[in-house]
Amino acid sequence: MLARFLSGLGRVVPTVVVGAAAAVVGSLTWSYYMDAPWTRDGRIRADVVGVAPEVSGRVEAVLVADDQRVAAGDVLFRIDASRFELALRQATAAADGADAALAQAGRDLDRYRRLGDATVTRQKREEVETAAVQAEAAARRAHADLDLARLDLDRAQVRAPVAGIVTNLDLRPGTWVAAGKPATALVDVASFHVDGYFEETKLRHIRVGDHAVVRPMGSSETLDGHVAGIAAAIEDRERSASTGLVANINPTFSWVRLAQRVPVRIALDDVPADVHLVAGRTVTVTVRADPR
Repeated sequence: MLARFLSGLGRVVPTVVVGAAAAVVGSLTWSYYMDAPWTRDGRIRADVVGVAPEVSGRVEAVLVADDQRVAAGDVLFRIDASRFELALRQATAAADGADAALAQAGRDLDRYRRLGDATVTRQKREEVETAAVQAEAAARRAHADLDLARLDLDRAQVRAPVAGIVTNLDLRPGTWVAAGKPATALVDVASFHVDGYFEETKLRHIRVGDHAVVRPMGSSETLDGHVAGIAAAIEDRERSASTGLVANINPTFSWVRLAQRVPVRIALDDVPADVHLVAGRTVTVTVRADPR
């Protein structure tokens, strides 16, 4: 009897152990995929600055290459400055003439003020005072035009507004560029971050300041970061605008509801110098709660 019992027990125990192990593994797997704060739907992002000239003209020289790193203030390209140099000379001459007219008006005003009422009429004195005021206004306007001409000449050299990497450069000498129209793109290297799109069921496990691990797709390297913010709103596709000033809700309802994905901004900490960040690259993001 004892031998038969032990024999049956020997067959049951492994089955129970395997079943219990399978249950534990299944529970952990379910918790990992359904509750753990991680996502494979992440993107490296950065601010892209459209570099636009402030003056129009023909490109004289391009001083950078595609994918080149530049510092803030570096000259990216130069616009032919011949017209701006002529405009500066004209503005300088106009300012000199306005200064001379203002000096003459001041002398006339001082001369008429020294004359008595019996010699000069009140109307004439007022006319001289008005002429002096007009000459001063004309001089200020001429000097403002001179400053503008200097500014236009300086802006003929288009500089990098931020430190970054020139990308998708398609600019050649001889190309005409228009003021206010972007001529090339500059990726702001100080703005690199990660947007992780987490299912709404996992948001309860994420707090601002939590440590995050970022793994780019196809790479064994990991980057450290922290949760910088959680989006305050996402688009409601079940609701649309209405001309009747009331809510317009989709009348159909799907019983199988997919969890919405909410953007979570991850700030990167101490990116190694040899790591090349590419905006738009896919990453996996895992958030680890602050132990405090």
